[in-house]
Amino acid sequence: MTEHYPILQGAEPFYFEGSRVGILVSHGFTGSTQSMRPLSEAYAAEGFTVCGPRLKGHGTHYEDMEQTTYRDWIASIVEGYKWLKERCDTIFVTGLSMGGTLTLYIAEKYPDIRGIILINAAVDIPAMEPVLQLEGTRFLDAIGSDIKKPGIKELAYEKTPVRSVKEILSLMAEVKGNLSKVSCPALIFVSEEDHVVPPDNSQIIYDGINSETKEIHFLKESYHVATLDNDQQVIIERTVDFIKKVL
Repeated sequence: MTEHYPILQGAEPFYFEGSRVGILVSHGFTGSTQSMRPLSEAYAAEGFTVCGPRLKGHGTHYEDMEQTTYRDWIASIVEGYKWLKERCDTIFVTGLSMGGTLTLYIAEKYPDIRGIILINAAVDIPAMEPVLQLEGTRFLDAIGSDIKKPGIKELAYEKTPVRSVKEILSLMAEVKGNLSKVSCPALIFVSEEDHVVPPDNSQIIYDGINSETKEIHFLKESYHVATLDNDQQVIIERTVDFIKKVL
């Protein structure tokens, strides 16, 4: 698909060259790389090689997103995985929201993934399902910027394409059906209060994956976009500890 709008300032993909240990980072549904940049810069400062792709149709205009399928979003993240594969011996993957869904997808498809870090990952959002019955409506209200910390805004779309909601429902169904294929170590972050993805998604994931090493960490001071919220430093520190332990 061809995007017709320019990339928004702050939504560009990013790459940090570092060691032979790589971290693939994925932003979420209707969001942009801006939500993952602070984490990624912290990981780069630790010496890791970091790749933060911009998912197709994201970070430009919601009309671009409307033209994409979940296969396009998968292609964006696989491209990032291949970029890291050329530079690194070991790859970890982390993602926020639908980025967590895509993280699980990568772990299901590529057994060489060394570990995954999920942040409010989505595999089951019943509130989205009525959209399947919608006829004649193109756009819904925005779902971005669910953040507890005052004065912080996520760079996300002001409208949500109905077609895109149908796509994420298909992606979640596929990923949820293959959870048992995930066997690498997993660190799962979940906000106790989340107005986008029900917190029980993290338990569904924890129970469904076959990883011997897996843990859930509850975030008490953040809403959905925890990567920009009060628990940002907690996520950074625990992720770095997790990676060092796995290595």
